[in-house]
Amino acid sequence: MKLSEVSIERPVLATVMSLAIVLFGVLSYTFLPVREYPDIDSPIVSVTTFYRGANPQVVETEITDVLEEQLSTIEGVKLLTSSSAEQTSSITIEFNLGRDVDKAANDVRDRVSRVRGRLPSTVEDPVVAKQDVNAQPIMWLALSGEHFNTLELSDFGRNELAERIQRLEGIGAVIVGGERRYAMRIWLDPQRLAAYGLTVSDIAQVLRTGNAEIPSGRVEGKGREFAVRTKGDLDQPEQFASMIVAQRGGQVVKLGDVAEVKLGAEDDRSMARFNRQPAVGLGLVK
Repeated sequence: MKLSEVSIERPVLATVMSLAIVLFGVLSYTFLPVREYPDIDSPIVSVTTFYRGANPQVVETEITDVLEEQLSTIEGVKLLTSSSAEQTSSITIEFNLGRDVDKAANDVRDRVSRVRGRLPSTVEDPVVAKQDVNAQPIMWLALSGEHFNTLELSDFGRNELAERIQRLEGIGAVIVGGERRYAMRIWLDPQRLAAYGLTVSDIAQVLRTGNAEIPSGRVEGKGREFAVRTKGDLDQPEQFASMIVAQRGGQVVKLGDVAEVKLGAEDDRSMARFNRQPAVGLGLVK
């Protein structure tokens, strides 16, 4: 018996089957995900290395070339690109579609660990990360104000707006672009350093040892016990300026004697603008 004969002899059954097919199609259409491009992402792994104080030429010869020599021999590499900027080396490795991204990342970490001893000792450990296309912001919001500087905007955007936006449904993360964090800026005077016989390394050593929160144990007595706290985490310019950096002939040399200490931005070399006004961007990741 053919389907056409059944539909003619039993019109009610044919109508119910048609309505069921239409209903199933409508429900399937409502749950169908919408995407501009097919959900096919190439396995991409990035290696980022930070070398403080190095120019692009030194970064390329001492870091990028050394890492490229090892990473180019990994199985399944489709495309390898690199860039050497001031203080930063960035290498991007794109693998074939059939390559598992987790195994590819493990192979990259293994090759990087092999050549870690050939890199300069002051280089920070290379960061190996898997790149996800879905982790890119789909929308940017600009935060600006005439009576607020970028430090205040960054602090408000990171601590107030970003935390509230992340609680919204459908938001996975919030990226703060053009962010400027508070930092203590120390401007050394070369002539004063030379007068006291000090170097930049001496000042750096004092800052590392003098600006630290160190546990100090406790004081025990009869019937009493006190926890001792040594306040070494400085947060005011006056506290940094009063740090003792050396003693010369019975005279105490403080940091304020050889440098100017101010509260400012951690990085002054980048800035975001919106309508010609300093701004901070908030990138929304779905």
